[in-house]
Amino acid sequence: MRRADREVRSPQQIKDILDSCEVVRIAYQDAEGLTIVPMNFGYQFTLERFPQPENDFPVSLSADGTPLPPDFGELRIFLHSAHEGRKIDAIRAAGNALQVAFELDCDHQVHEGRTPCNWSASFRSIVGTGTASVVTDLDEKIVAMQALMSKQAGMDHVPFTAQQMASVTVWQITSTNFTGKIHTVPRPHGGK
Repeated sequence: MRRADREVRSPQQIKDILDSCEVVRIAYQDAEGLTIVPMNFGYQFTLERFPQPENDFPVSLSADGTPLPPDFGELRIFLHSAHEGRKIDAIRAAGNALQVAFELDCDHQVHEGRTPCNWSASFRSIVGTGTASVVTDLDEKIVAMQALMSKQAGMDHVPFTAQQMASVTVWQITSTNFTGKIHTVPRPHGGK
């Protein structure tokens, strides 16, 4: 990340961004070419593995001295769709392991500058890559759909039947390669 001062280094901040964003954009390549699609989502990202999730991870360096992104562990993004269509066809054509890129962003605000070149925007975002796969296990499908309902509708532990699960395709993106970024509201000129 070029702007290290904007990099999210706290697991709690990653979770806060996931909670605030309403849409994930998923990019992939299939037989038709490159595409990107916005979707509602649920997710699984647990803070329990971090002793103090609110604290920033220290900066680690690679062998050549380049700063490494924090290792936040695994993020699973849950989605659902019809049984057929371009997304599902692409996942199946990739042997249930489609490489994807994804992006979530929220809290957008444009900030006027003194000149056109000084305008800016504040936001929070997560960008990453991962593997998309169809979830076939009934219990895992229910967990995924419960996460989606919790995230999108604020409804926790919704009971789903096997018949309901048979009517949709549930899929997920599994990622260990993602970063967060926060660009905060700039202070007014002369402000403190």
